[in-house]
Amino acid sequence: MRLVLASASPRRVDLLAQIGVAPDAIDPADIDETPLTAEQPPAYARRVAAAKAALVAVRQPGALVLAADTVVAVGRRILPKAETEAEARQCLALLSGRRHRVLSAVTLVHPDGVARHRLSTTIVTFKRLSAAEIDAYVASGEWRGKAGGYALQGRAGALIRFVGGSPSGVIGLPVFETRALLESAGYAVGEAHG
Repeated sequence: MRLVLASASPRRVDLLAQIGVAPDAIDPADIDETPLTAEQPPAYARRVAAAKAALVAVRQPGALVLAADTVVAVGRRILPKAETEAEARQCLALLSGRRHRVLSAVTLVHPDGVARHRLSTTIVTFKRLSAAEIDAYVASGEWRGKAGGYALQGRAGALIRFVGGSPSGVIGLPVFETRALLESAGYAVGEAHG
């Protein structure tokens, strides 16, 4: 079975490699990721992952299509994928010294069109950040394009005092849930494909 990853994220490719999976193709889905009015973070993450998978499944008939979406949420508020320094600063100021949730939804579309879904929820707590720590992190540029304006696997890891749940889910692809979806589809995880 061919496996297509509906994402251009190098982090997702690396996380798949951790469980012995190398996608046969990478076909990023370019969709509108604007949250719907009053949409809750878990529903948003599931909807976006499913939409990415459905779009790519049409372009890749006969393949297993894997898509994911990672959302950083403070209460009901969905934080953006920071694109500007101002957005990164706003996210970090909001996350400073408090708990938040990282929801990582995974959708796998089978060649017959059936879609299966999993959702990982991880609790993350930042230390109280000083202005100098925020300045230094923003200067690193590591936040660019990251949900909530930070990367757990990078410099932000030293600013996080607690992670309860899936660290890989925070990075962008919960490997436990992904492995379960692939195995349920008959895809032999960790074995040579092709």
